[in-house]
Amino acid sequence: MSILESNQIERSQIEHSQIERSGRSVRALGAQVRPAIIAIDGPAASGKSTVGYRLANALGYLFFDTGVMYRAVTWAALTRGIAIEDEPAVGALAHALEIDLCSPQPAQQDGRHATVRVDGQDVTWLIRAPEVDRNVSAVSAYREVRCAMTAKQRQIAQRYGRGDADRPGIVLVGRDIGTVVVPDAALKLYVDATPQERARRRHHELLQQGKTIAPEQVLADMIRRDRIDSERALAPLRPAADAVRIDNTGQSADATLVQALDALWATLGNCRYAG
Repeated sequence: MSILESNQIERSQIEHSQIERSGRSVRALGAQVRPAIIAIDGPAASGKSTVGYRLANALGYLFFDTGVMYRAVTWAALTRGIAIEDEPAVGALAHALEIDLCSPQPAQQDGRHATVRVDGQDVTWLIRAPEVDRNVSAVSAYREVRCAMTAKQRQIAQRYGRGDADRPGIVLVGRDIGTVVVPDAALKLYVDATPQERARRRHHELLQQGKTIAPEQVLADMIRRDRIDSERALAPLRPAADAVRIDNTGQSADATLVQALDALWATLGNCRYAG
């Protein structure tokens, strides 16, 4: 093992220990946030979902990956026989659907981060079907779908932010959360890494899933997705003006969580949380 690798492991262990030791103070910190809403934006494979989920757990908040709502609309269109190419019909469906999220129940410890319901039906795993994967990008680009989902996301965020739900707060992750969905969030983070780093992470994920693809293709796809997300007319990907920017290129998930917690402490006027 190289000295660099040894130092990285030691640093990660120290960061993890700090997080564990400060667990109680972190929960107390979460109780001070008002509104109890944290917005995290960033490009694909930036690590925003990882830090968002871990931050939500540390604070006792609900983790809300807003992408599941676009998956829910896609699933509903497919199961109801609505052509994905029929933008007006898919948009109308998005407005009509009742989509909600809540914390998993004790009997639902199957790896889900939250339970997703469409018109009362639990679709948490149904929306992960390959057919949904193939069609969700098209659906999420439709103007009426985005308008409908933004309104629903805002309603859920406000409910949790007021403390009127099953958790004392919420962490939302997406691409337009701090700029469009909840611009009044108590804390906004923009998590990023170099395209090369993000492509490396995504390539590793694909290999773990048994999918073979050239690293160069993954990088090209990543750059193309970045361009589409940042140049679209409606709700483009960009940091909110008051977002705390975190570049986690080459750093551990623990280090990114430490930065997020420090940003939250600073927002509330406190010193470093692990100080």
